[in-house]
Amino acid sequence: MRVTKDSLLRIAKETVQERAYNDSNIIAAYLTGSLLTEDPMLGGTADIDLVFVHKTQPKIKREFKKLTPDFHLDMIHRVKDEFKSPRELRGNPWLGYEMYAPMLLYEREKFFDFVQSSLRAGFEFEQPALTLQRCKNLLSTARKIWFEFSEHEDEVTPKEINLYLQSLYHAINAIAELNGAPIQERRLLIEFPARAEMLQKQNMVASVYQLLGANKTNAEQIKTWHADWKSAFKIASENTNVDERINATRLNYYDKAIKSMLDGETPLSCLWLLLHTWTLSSLTLSGDHLKFWQNACTSLGLISDGFNEYVQGLDHFLDEIEILLEEFANANALDDDSTGL
Repeated sequence: MRVTKDSLLRIAKETVQERAYNDSNIIAAYLTGSLLTEDPMLGGTADIDLVFVHKTQPKIKREFKKLTPDFHLDMIHRVKDEFKSPRELRGNPWLGYEMYAPMLLYEREKFFDFVQSSLRAGFEFEQPALTLQRCKNLLSTARKIWFEFSEHEDEVTPKEINLYLQSLYHAINAIAELNGAPIQERRLLIEFPARAEMLQKQNMVASVYQLLGANKTNAEQIKTWHADWKSAFKIASENTNVDERINATRLNYYDKAIKSMLDGETPLSCLWLLLHTWTLSSLTLSGDHLKFWQNACTSLGLISDGFNEYVQGLDHFLDEIEILLEEFANANALDDDSTGL
């Protein structure tokens, strides 16, 4: 089956039409994500990111639907009330960008134009004050998560590493969003270097790689972990308590992206995606499959005695971002009270 961007767009439109026809609670639907970019494929795979807005609280918040082994629908269900405050929406680093420039596919009542025009009011959304506010929100979240594991003294488990990676992800996007939308998980280390270069902060790319333990491994070693990562994903995806992203429908979506990066010019750029999804899987695993994850983390220095060094390193990185945001504020004549909201 030959799949192109155009064919995926057609599937998106047909899916929305069918869902809206059969569910009167849906008042709008739009397309977001990689399919709106010039090249949505990574490793020959892609998903179709659809958001359905409901009049009342939907029964489910997210669902996946397999199209082929390499393509699937990723459908988010939101309630209309999530968009009722344009002020909050403009300062939201995730939902704000989601609504800023999606592709509207369906509207039952006048919802989309009102919300989007309020969001874009005065062309302020991409102005420095609001940009700074969203980045501060991301940094604040990163720091709050950091506090959850910063004094951990017992054995390091997938729970602590998951929190560590969550904090790092928000921190990276606190930098990235100074020059655009937040970077999604698959392309994090592919797109981040360009964002850092725009700020003349290439040293922060090196810091991120170091915070992932990239200086302690290489592409050949990561390739030896691949089979264990894949087995963990498959087993975890059958557990009802696993994170929703660890879904059998998404196996190739992650697997082929990792392989593509491993075979590319910057093979270590796959480390974030592999470690992130492996850790999510390991939250539900035990026995040998948990041990394989532990062995990989030990090689990276992330568990045992090395964890405290990573905690301190992330602490320093968050401090550097705080200084960066202060420099951005000073360069744009913004004070601490400037929010743009």
